[in-house]
Amino acid sequence: MSFRREKFVPRGGPDGGDGGKGGDIILMAREGLSTLLDLRYQQHYRAENGAHGQGKKQQGKGGDDLIISIPVGTLVKDAETGETLEDLTADGQRFLAIRGGRGGRGNARFATATRQAPRFAQPGEQGEQRRLQLELKLLADVGIVGRPNAGKSTLLRRVSAARPKVADYPFTTLVPYLGVVSYGDLKSFVMADIPGLIAGAHHGAGLGSRFLRHIERTSLLVHLVDISGDPEGDPWLHYEEINEELGRFHPSLVEKPHMAVLNKIDLPAVRERISQIRDAFRHKGVPLLAISAWTGEGVDDLVREIGRQWEKIRGATHG
Repeated sequence: MSFRREKFVPRGGPDGGDGGKGGDIILMAREGLSTLLDLRYQQHYRAENGAHGQGKKQQGKGGDDLIISIPVGTLVKDAETGETLEDLTADGQRFLAIRGGRGGRGNARFATATRQAPRFAQPGEQGEQRRLQLELKLLADVGIVGRPNAGKSTLLRRVSAARPKVADYPFTTLVPYLGVVSYGDLKSFVMADIPGLIAGAHHGAGLGSRFLRHIERTSLLVHLVDISGDPEGDPWLHYEEINEELGRFHPSLVEKPHMAVLNKIDLPAVRERISQIRDAFRHKGVPLLAISAWTGEGVDDLVREIGRQWEKIRGATHG
């Protein structure tokens, strides 16, 4: 609230300016980011306040917007209701998460012919406050699934430049890895190594519940079957066990195109059962490829088949 007080102006009048709008908080997807770890350590964000209005009808400066960079593939949810607000899947995509408050109006706004000296102004509004939950889901075309130690990381290392950890004990991979796989002239797809799944994964057994969500975005699942730890066992049961966990986590996962791949055929106990296992899977209506991710045997054929199926899926999606 302000009034003019100038020399040689006998009747000044009201000249209070409006206040500036508060800044918005905007989430922006950035392709170079791969983790939400920074947001774990700073969980409270506040945009800049708008400046006060001043005399001489000077409007206050609007508060600067706060832009928070997050990885591409982040799902934004309301932490209170669980409602999905936005799915940031493209580099540079923005989401207006929280609006700043409207600036107040100075007393100059309220001057009329009958009310020439209003001694009041309208205060500004508080900005929004909101709790958001951010969930990162990898953007991969192809996901490798299977039991612990099935050779998923070894396969990803074989076909791409990704270097996930490889060792002879379960749950070597503690975070999903992405690799770009070339399969032809200027053709490629993104493959994700999903940490090993075991029975009860959808309830959190092993590391399952932390990583099953990353499979939701993939278009094709490559299921590695490994019988090296139980050469006389039934590989179909292993295959069905993982599919059951996928279905319990989200029914749409079992509807995705699957490829069954028998790994570790470099081991004699596995090699001698290739024909038997392939026939058993064919009898169930599931074609089976056989590879050795360690030696590279059959891997080129696998990559070409994945590329062929990926193009078919992509063509159906965009057709």
